[in-house]
Amino acid sequence: MDWDDLKVTLAITRHGSLNAAARALGTTQPTISRRLDRFERRIGVKLFERTASGLSPTPLCTALVESLNLMEDGAESVERRISARDTGLQGTITVTSLAWFGDDVVAPLLARFAAHHELVTIDLINDPRRFNLSRREADIALRIGSFDQQNLVERKVADVSYGLYASADYLNRHGRPSFRKGCAGHIVTSLVESPIKVVPIEWLERIAPRARHALKTNGMQSHVAAAEAGEAMAVLPRVLGDRRPALIRLEPPVPEPFQPVKLGVHADMRDTPRIRALIDFLVLELQTRSAELHPGAAVRSRRRDRVGSRGPLPLA
Repeated sequence: MDWDDLKVTLAITRHGSLNAAARALGTTQPTISRRLDRFERRIGVKLFERTASGLSPTPLCTALVESLNLMEDGAESVERRISARDTGLQGTITVTSLAWFGDDVVAPLLARFAAHHELVTIDLINDPRRFNLSRREADIALRIGSFDQQNLVERKVADVSYGLYASADYLNRHGRPSFRKGCAGHIVTSLVESPIKVVPIEWLERIAPRARHALKTNGMQSHVAAAEAGEAMAVLPRVLGDRRPALIRLEPPVPEPFQPVKLGVHADMRDTPRIRALIDFLVLELQTRSAELHPGAAVRSRRRDRVGSRGPLPLA
């Protein structure tokens, strides 16, 4: 049997339609339809019932799914092991990250790495969705929070701290917020609510429970734009907010929050020379930028130094 035909069968089963399966496999709906028809004719049985709502797997097809999943896992393992046999710093590395972190922090680092390794090309995909590293949708992932996929190796590479920002124009029109009064009468932007814990959302609710949430968005650049335009206050990563001269960082009476950034790679790929080299490079560069990414940690460390502590700076 042709493994490509089996992949088509598995994709249709997972996604429920020819169009969705085609998108998942990076091909077209007519191609998927032809492959399925040809495969069913060759094996002499129907794998799917055509219905008004899409394709429904037959009992035989349903019984095959577990075996097809095992075959897919095996094929992907073979691909990873072959890729991991690289003998030098050459080839393509796919990195995924959150949009703002990828754009403002990671992209310059990746460009510098690639400039020094002429045979390496890096694809940076800034997207909030969680790419499957087992299926090699990406080689390295940088994300806030932990990973939930199996056979991954992860490590914290940074802490990112947040602050509350407003423009001078906003403060001239609305006055400085009273945190004792819960920022009543003020306007804020907020991240779209998520089923997982989002530290900036919880912190904003704590310091500004009476502020009006005028805009909710998942794009950090939207918050920056709204704050710079003087339309609202916004919670921003300090690495973004501190470098914008139009914004003023306000100081609530509670500590500013921070979140860890973690790097993940599949266990089969971590010793591939080009991937190993990029991981080591990113870890070193992000540690070098620790004071910019997490200014609060540097302040606390200096305070400890003044009272006699000589412990190491936290990894950031």
